[in-house]
Amino acid sequence: MVQLITLDVAGTTVNEGGAVYASLKAVIEEALSVTISEEQLRPALGANKREAIAGFLTAFTGEADPEEVERLYELFRLRLTRSYAENPPVELPGVGEAIDRMRAAGMIVALTTGFSRSISMMVLDSLGWSVGPSAEDRVDFLITSDDVDAGRPAPDMIRYAMRLAGVSDPAQVLAAGDTERDLAAGMNAGAKYVVAVATGAQSGEHLSTFPHTHLCDVRDLPELLGVSEREKTAAP
Repeated sequence: MVQLITLDVAGTTVNEGGAVYASLKAVIEEALSVTISEEQLRPALGANKREAIAGFLTAFTGEADPEEVERLYELFRLRLTRSYAENPPVELPGVGEAIDRMRAAGMIVALTTGFSRSISMMVLDSLGWSVGPSAEDRVDFLITSDDVDAGRPAPDMIRYAMRLAGVSDPAQVLAAGDTERDLAAGMNAGAKYVVAVATGAQSGEHLSTFPHTHLCDVRDLPELLGVSEREKTAAP
């Protein structure tokens, strides 16, 4: 039986209008006087954003000085903050109800994201989501890029969520995300269910070419897991 659900944030549970990648792309293009193609942007999808910036610096300049990485990350953070202030992120259709149903069925739900904790909390605050064990909280845990040594495709965030949830068997884990990196992290963690979600950065057609177990939206997860209508209204 699945005990732990790990969900990516942007594009998987939250619609933020693509602001994160538009902001990242703009910062790198302005700083390095380059033009980034869709194919060049692809490795950044689902990645730790500092690691993504370092990757761009290495690709275009041959090195990634840590101070320059931090300078560009701060520019990215400020640009993204302005974008979110102008166009706040919103919950994707049916996500909140799906999470409530899974938690009511006794499953632990954790968000995993390549965002820093400060950006992640900005997103959650705009949604009115809180993190904790009570019925009033939207999810049980939030794991960000600040909490682990390596971002996706490494399985570190999923494994950290497992430790927090007290789940040792990856056969009791479902991992869902909207990028190929999300899927790779789930596969690398050995999760029983690795769900490709086509509501975000990459299409279902593209995601279907990478290892996964299922292709569906987060709102469809209760049905995938056999959560009954009775459990839909039960207290967590």
